Amino acid sequence: MTELGAPRAPARLVLGLLAVVQGVDGFYALLAPRSFYEDFPAGRGWVEALPAYSEHLVRDVGGLFLATAVVLGAAAIWLERRLVLVALVSFLAFSIPHTTYHLFNLGGISTGDAIAEAVLLLLTVVAPVALLVAMLMHRPGRACFRAGSPPARSRRRSPSSR
Repeated sequence: MTELGAPRAPARLVLGLLAVVQGVDGFYALLAPRSFYEDFPAGRGWVEALPAYSEHLVRDVGGLFLATAVVLGAAAIWLERRLVLVALVSFLAFSIPHTTYHLFNLGGISTGDAIAEAVLLLLTVVAPVALLVAMLMHRPGRACFRAGSPPARSRRRSPSSR
């Protein structure tokens, strides 16, 4: 563990992958909104299965994807605890409702595509939640303790000892 509160390599991997996916999807939606609507992902038409098309909405979603990509990417690069926590919570504020909506609206696509969509979307919730839990379970600067043993005393100085 580091001051981050989670292993650095897995944290960087989760944040980096989420940033790349959000960035690629964001640029795609911004630069080719009609294609994003009709073909995403890779010609499968998952977005088109939930009509109706709105260029404005698709471009706005693309911008929001890029915004989350920036924050996730910055968190992956710097791995500063507060930045990572904010990036994860803000991404989950998007991904939990997004995943929930799609899990209840899988009509219009094949069974294989529905399974693939559900699995991929669940990963966008499970991976950041796992990283967030790992970070919150370990508080930097505080000794970890086992069940039944008392927590370490605070290292702060009393006002009279300053």
